[in-house]
Amino acid sequence: MSTTSYWLSEPHEPLRRVELTGRPDVAVVGGGMTGCSCALALAEAGLRVRLYEAREIAGGASGRNGGFALRGGAAPYPVLAEAIGRDRTAALWRWTETELDRLAELAGDAFRRTGSLRIAADGEERLELEQELAALREDGFAVEWADELAPPIRERYPAAILHPEDGVLQPARLVRGLASRAVQAGVDIREHTRVESPTDLEAEQVVVATDGYPSGLLGALEGLIVPTRGQIIATEPLDERFFETPHYGRHGFDYWHQAADGRLVAGGFRDVSLQDEFTAEEVTTPAVQTALDEFAESLFGRKPRIDFRWAGIFGLVLDFLPVVGRVPGEETLWVAGGYSGHGNVLGFACGRLVAKAIQGQPDPLLDLFEPSRLVLA
Repeated sequence: MSTTSYWLSEPHEPLRRVELTGRPDVAVVGGGMTGCSCALALAEAGLRVRLYEAREIAGGASGRNGGFALRGGAAPYPVLAEAIGRDRTAALWRWTETELDRLAELAGDAFRRTGSLRIAADGEERLELEQELAALREDGFAVEWADELAPPIRERYPAAILHPEDGVLQPARLVRGLASRAVQAGVDIREHTRVESPTDLEAEQVVVATDGYPSGLLGALEGLIVPTRGQIIATEPLDERFFETPHYGRHGFDYWHQAADGRLVAGGFRDVSLQDEFTAEEVTTPAVQTALDEFAESLFGRKPRIDFRWAGIFGLVLDFLPVVGRVPGEETLWVAGGYSGHGNVLGFACGRLVAKAIQGQPDPLLDLFEPSRLVLA
């Protein structure tokens, strides 16, 4: 059994190097979804970009997540609408749909558009889904009600809503592809290089794109994007194909699907030891792993062999909105992160969003994602 992420275990070609001479216009810290998306967008706009990654490309959360590609964000649509207003919520969701389409164009065979099922674990969650369905339909979004799920989960979950345009992806392959495109556009990518201070980078602008992994670079924001651990398993390839569509329920505490080779990829169950999971320690624990094993057995009626166990760190923000913009009190330092477990699409989108802002094209969404709100809270 491997403790490496299933996604990161895929063989791949070494990244080609481009060496920039002189001072870059922008230095990007973090070689995950956000950092590579940002670097690519900047380079395609003609800027000189250097990217630093302490490990390898996709080595953090971008290669250690469940592989979901979902529109929206961590908060259910009605909850977000109550917090920021219906119009702004609709605009945010439409933006994520557009960015998901763009991600799909770039992803190639790393992405499959399967739809996704947000499932109800009990009557209370079913009522929440009914409310979300009504709000989404009222605002013109495609969504479907599933009153009877297929075996083997029909008896366990009373209902679900289908988001038809969502999908699954091989996140490490996708991010490596973005990095390769960035190199072709002229980005100098330096793997296995840890940045200790923004001033060491000698760049006109610096973007910190490490999400939940502590960087020590964010000044007043440091620690306010809360490091949170997610643990995942991947089984042996299974002949039974029940879960091509990603499933998630219990308010995000359970999530699973089957990869292209039939492996069950299942994560969650942080709530069996919730306080222990607010950590930047990237290790698996017996309590959560046991819960994941038992869950996999309950789905298939037997104990599948577990081939991979791993953990990754994501950044949790209490209002479930990303944190994108200038770091408070800094003129040349930017941040993009805080996706609260929805970083595949949001990370890609926010990398592009901060790239536009650096070019003097700020999007109105930046008002929602303003980093200073964390300091003032």
